[in-house]
Order: sequence, then structure tokens, then C-alpha cells
Amino acid sequence: MNQLKILVVEGNTHEENLKFQKLSNKPQSFNFRDNIKKYYPNSLIDIVNPSTENEVEKFIPQLNKYDGIIWGGSTMNIYDNTIEIKRQINFAKKLFEFEKKILAICWGLQLIATAAGGEVEKSNTGTQVGIAIDVELTSDGLNHPIYKSKLKKFTTPAFNFDEVVKLPDNSIHLSFNKTNKIQGLAFKSGKCDIWGLQYHPEIHYDYMIRLINDRRKKLIKKKCFKNNEEINHHIQFIEKERDLLEDDFRLLEIKNWLNSISKN
Repeated sequence: MNQLKILVVEGNTHEENLKFQKLSNKPQSFNFRDNIKKYYPNSLIDIVNPSTENEVEKFIPQLNKYDGIIWGGSTMNIYDNTIEIKRQINFAKKLFEFEKKILAICWGLQLIATAAGGEVEKSNTGTQVGIAIDVELTSDGLNHPIYKSKLKKFTTPAFNFDEVVKLPDNSIHLSFNKTNKIQGLAFKSGKCDIWGLQYHPEIHYDYMIRLINDRRKKLIKKKCFKNNEEINHHIQFIEKERDLLEDDFRLLEIKNWLNSISKN
């Protein structure tokens, strides 16, 4: 297959994306666009925002043309059950009617797991602020194609307060760490084959550091850190990890997923 057709689902609302654009000059979903183009430069990529009323209606009749779907992150919490979240869940359930491969990242994993009968709660073992430390592959993860050529234990960009606590039926647990038991998950729902990651391989550490600096007051208020000094120390740790992490290794899960759908 020379030309992939990918639908990227934007997890954030339009209002939140305006904030992200001030930090990076692009919406979050564009990180996926850029990474896809790195490996498959001729790809055709569309972006849909299901939080916006009626936006998905024009995409549903066209779903069969896409080779795969990527569902990205969001600042929302699934248990808030807002109208924007309900719209996203409804769109996910509609996708289950189509034979599609979905890569679900962070919020994407939480949202699709919920739509498939799982449950998500605020993590009671801590928050991943900019980084997921020592993610470890399970025995199933070692043999799953999303982790082809990945180390058994690795550190990677991440930013999440919530996690999947009840798995959809017939899920395969792929990876974990001390903060989140579910870091990688594979499951089927309806006709869809979902590979989900709780962390963010598509985002560079430099951008995570910008997010942390932008959210300093919020992170202290949420008691993720005691003060700015702790945040500064955490950023220094991330900077050291940034210097050790090669982009091709960070993006390996995305590359593996793209390679899997290119073979269809």
C-alpha cells in the first residue's frame, strides 16, 4: 500500500485547542499528522473533532475509505460526562460498526475503553506529569506487534491524571508501570481492532516541558507538586531523559501501527 488514508480524531474541544496553539502553533492532532508523514509522506490525513456538534456527520459515510483511525489526547476527564464527552463516546460506538484498526492514545484509550464497556477513574497511585517512568511490557506485550523492537522497559512522554480501571471484555494487557497498571492495552469492540496506549509517543519532551510550565499553578493546586522548586527539579529530570531518548525509539509504537495497517 503506497498511500495510507488516516482519520485523526481530535480529543480536545475547539477552545482547548486554541490554548494549545499558543504553546506550539498547532492543535494537538497535528502532532500525529507530522509523525505519520515522517514514515508515510504520501499519506492522506483528515482530522475530525467529535466534540463539535454535527461535525462527525460528514465523516461517517466516508469511514470505509480510511485504512486506520488515530484517537488522540484531551484535557477532559471521562467521568465529567459533559455533552462534548457524550458526543465523543457516541462517535466511538459508531466506529465499532466498521471494520477498522484504531490507535488510541491517552484520552483516546480512556474514551474508547469506556465506550466498549470499560471504566476510567482518577489514578490513586499518582500522576504522570510529562513523563511515564519505567513502562514495562507484559509477556503479551513482548509478543504484540505494537511493541516490535521496543525494549522490555522504557521511559516515554506522558501526561495524565486518570487511568482505565476496568478493562473491556477480552482485553490483552500489554504494559504497565508503578503509576498506571494499564499503559498498553489491545482489545476488540464490535468490528474494531483497538491498540491503546496511556502515554504519548507522538509528543516530544520539549513540548511536555512547555505544558508543565504553563500548568504550574494547576499542578500545585492539584498537589502533584508542593511548590515551584519541586517542579523545576522534575523538569530537570525530564531534560536528562530527553537527551537520552531518540525520536525513532519514541515513535516506534506509531510506526509499528502504521506498518500494520499498510499491510492490509
